[in-house]
Amino acid sequence: MKISEKTPVKKELPLTQPEKPSGREQVMVTAVQKTSKPLSKQGVSLGFSINSFLNKEETTVAEETVVIKNDNLPQNHFTDTDLQVEWNLMLKQLQRKDGFVFNAVKTFKLIKAEENKIKVLYPSDSAKAEFDKISGDFFNHFKRKVHNHIIEIEYQRDVENLKIEVMTKRKIFEKYIEKNPLLKDLDDLMKFDLT
Repeated sequence: MKISEKTPVKKELPLTQPEKPSGREQVMVTAVQKTSKPLSKQGVSLGFSINSFLNKEETTVAEETVVIKNDNLPQNHFTDTDLQVEWNLMLKQLQRKDGFVFNAVKTFKLIKAEENKIKVLYPSDSAKAEFDKISGDFFNHFKRKVHNHIIEIEYQRDVENLKIEVMTKRKIFEKYIEKNPLLKDLDDLMKFDLT
């Protein structure tokens, strides 16, 4: 093979014996360095490792109990009317902002049980989960509004509210018959289709 003047020749030579190009040939010399250790650092984690997650020892975190002294906090009296007014305002705001949460919590009943206790009656656990998202904001606002920061909240499942009767046309008509018995005669005469 003939080497032309325009194409450079690439030769790999050992580092100990470099050759000098002779004449018109242009020789490119490249040296290859070899290392005995890898270039990347071993033991440095670059991300999530499943092995380290599985082998990680569980560390126990001591739970801290926060004690709030209620001696210096305001304890003003509030009425059930105050509670109902603020709850209705919250429902109106929720209806505009978040319809899903509104539909979940609109059947909740808030009742003043004792001087500093509010009883929350909820229909289901899923509705309570939605209420928990807004309860902190509502109760903090209410405590500031009535200047009573020692209010306790008690949750109770409302069993009566779970019975939601589906009213058919026939059942509605039967309730009207109880109020006005003449409707029964009219039904016999006209044979209404109430299916």
